[in-house]
Amino acid sequence: MIPMDLSKFEKLKASGNLPSPKGVALAIMRLTQKEDASMAELARIIKSDPAFVGRLIKAANSVNANPGRPVVSVQEALVVLGMPAVRNLALGFSLLSQYKDGACKGFDYPHFWTASLACGIALQELTLRTRAAQAEEAFSVGLLARVGELALATLYPEDYSAVLRVASKTRQTDLAGLEAERFAMNHRDLTVAMLSDWGLPKIFCDVVHAHEQCDETVFSRSSREYALVQSLALSRLIADICIADEAGRTAAMPRLFVLGARLSIENGDLIQLCDGVVAEWREWATILNVAASPLPSFDQLASSTAKEEAPAKASGPSCLRVLVADAEQAVRALARATLEQDGYEVVEAADGQEALRLALEVQPHVLIAARSLPQPDGLEVTRALRETRLGRGIYILMLTAHESGETLARGFEVGVDDYLAKPVEPRLLAARLRASRRIVHLHREIEHDREELRRFAAELSISNRRLQEAALTDDLTGLPNRRHAMAHMEQEWAASVRNKRPLACMVIDLDQFKQVNDANGHDIGDAYLKQVASTIRSAVRSQDVVCRTGGDEFLVICPDTPLQAALACAERIRRAVEQAPVEVGGQRLKAGMSAGVAMREASMANVDALIKRADEGVYLAKQQGGNRIASPQS
Repeated sequence: MIPMDLSKFEKLKASGNLPSPKGVALAIMRLTQKEDASMAELARIIKSDPAFVGRLIKAANSVNANPGRPVVSVQEALVVLGMPAVRNLALGFSLLSQYKDGACKGFDYPHFWTASLACGIALQELTLRTRAAQAEEAFSVGLLARVGELALATLYPEDYSAVLRVASKTRQTDLAGLEAERFAMNHRDLTVAMLSDWGLPKIFCDVVHAHEQCDETVFSRSSREYALVQSLALSRLIADICIADEAGRTAAMPRLFVLGARLSIENGDLIQLCDGVVAEWREWATILNVAASPLPSFDQLASSTAKEEAPAKASGPSCLRVLVADAEQAVRALARATLEQDGYEVVEAADGQEALRLALEVQPHVLIAARSLPQPDGLEVTRALRETRLGRGIYILMLTAHESGETLARGFEVGVDDYLAKPVEPRLLAARLRASRRIVHLHREIEHDREELRRFAAELSISNRRLQEAALTDDLTGLPNRRHAMAHMEQEWAASVRNKRPLACMVIDLDQFKQVNDANGHDIGDAYLKQVASTIRSAVRSQDVVCRTGGDEFLVICPDTPLQAALACAERIRRAVEQAPVEVGGQRLKAGMSAGVAMREASMANVDALIKRADEGVYLAKQQGGNRIASPQS
């Protein structure tokens, strides 16, 4: 990668017009550059921006390895994500908030951001699968992979509009070339310079620079860089499909499967992944207030594409796609004439490179390849295909002249299914293809069974997740239940002991709930409980966790909270419950609550001791007449 002229980049920075983080994001970036930066200080800065708090927690839950315990506080989010990812998220969200529109009339700001958001989500999902990078960092890399385009639109609004008009009218795909002619730099180089300046690791900068030319990448197929380049290219394509019109989506689907094959992702798995990306994209779009256009499922898109591409003669049961790869045009013509007569769909390649490209693009059922095929030869083509999931299912028939037994044996070793001698006898070729048909149909049946198993596994996974969530959720209020409360308390207790930070909790008991229940019946009592629970949930802080532990009793877990702060929080909740009348069954009932508050002390042996101390506070509050807050420690 040839870096951008640093002196030129420094001049652009000095102009003050380059997109850059502001406010809380800038404070986060400055803090994380310090060697002695602490999580507590970072959490304090983050909490000053409620919008970023919500986005951070959402991001943490997207990569949380334990969905049974959702991340609900800033502290948990910081533990899950780590400082580098938090810094990059702050950077990305800051730019998105500041540059939702601008002066460049030819630059579609809403499309830019919604596509960038989809790209970030897709890259995160792909890295969760490939493990080529940390998923929590991949989101920001995908989100910022085109920031150089935004920068050019910001620096040169009128000139960049003209460049975009030329690119649109001429349908020129080499936008970077047009940019270089006009500005003596292009968006790829500028993106990398900006990402590097913001402190993103070099590997991400190299990948961003290379991903638009992923077909020509210099990275080894076995390298982490290659996986990331192809992942980012695939993520960009998924994003493009998300915002494209119907024709654009259909045209892009074959390329989608080609890029998926490079990452050894089967078509069915890729479709499932893409549908997950779309669902997540819509959730993020709501949070970030960007547009997310409706589109069919990727399964529907794939089916529609297959129908449009299927030839009219494909109605016959014998129709299979056959790729004929031979340097001799006469051999290809003979094979085409023979096969099309029997209803096969035929595609031709004159060399090994073209054969590999078409094999990934067309996905033939059968490959007929000459042993002497140039660049690379037939055996190398076979070896390369067998290394991909897509290529393993292709039936390969090798055309050869008089070869030795050793050469034939080597062919079978690399994955050749059968041989046919040259010159090709049409009747023998047709017979060989009829024999291969049984194998191809067997592969189809196996793939169908795999697809059914995948769908069953996906449904089972969803059911298990719902069961797990149900086991940890109170049916009436939708709050976490006692089981979840105790597990979360154990987690916070361990973090408090390990990091020597405070931990408080409060036990809340509703005043006179039994009288409400006895006087009005259980239906009214349940509705009363639901409304009060909703009031409590809306009154706590973002890092607090509210659980219903039974009957009319609630537990609020307050991480990183000293006693006085917890008492203030409890008083705020009490006032909210007192001031929010409960309207049920045509009645307007007044609610009240008593709460006991306690903070972890070194002398406490375990979680039970802390909750017991808070229970003592409830008893004190009730003794003093109820509708108040008390603590044995105050």
